Amino acid sequence: MADAVCGEIMTKEVAVSFPGDTVMRAAELMARHHVGAIPVVDGEQTRALRGILTDRDIVVRLIARGGDPCNTKVDEVMTRDLVTCRPEQSVHDAIDVMADRQVRRMPVVEGGRLVGMIAQADIASRELDRRKTAQMLEEISQPEPKR
Repeated sequence: MADAVCGEIMTKEVAVSFPGDTVMRAAELMARHHVGAIPVVDGEQTRALRGILTDRDIVVRLIARGGDPCNTKVDEVMTRDLVTCRPEQSVHDAIDVMADRQVRRMPVVEGGRLVGMIAQADIASRELDRRKTAQMLEEISQPEPKR
């Protein structure tokens, strides 16, 4: 599996949220699907990726500031500065990007359209280069740099 590509290990059936959904609805989807991030797309058919909403976005950008998840739209707190990969991109390249940008989950996009997700667990559970995977996990787990 040394030459694996993202399309081979990504999760293809991905729950999505829409920009106009409430944060509460998105959080309920995250809980139902046991995920810590949910891609935000324009439409169920087009699946044009617009952002990603993470559990951290909800806590830091909304709850910690006294916001109401029932009355706040996803597009008000989602992350817009996306880190993505392509289905044909090597998993090792994706590991490097995830480590460099300190992200645990990454949308897989083809032509601006969401086609899947890759998470740390997807990579760690595969028979890939264990040293490179361990290094990625260590780098992602470092404290977030001050911006």
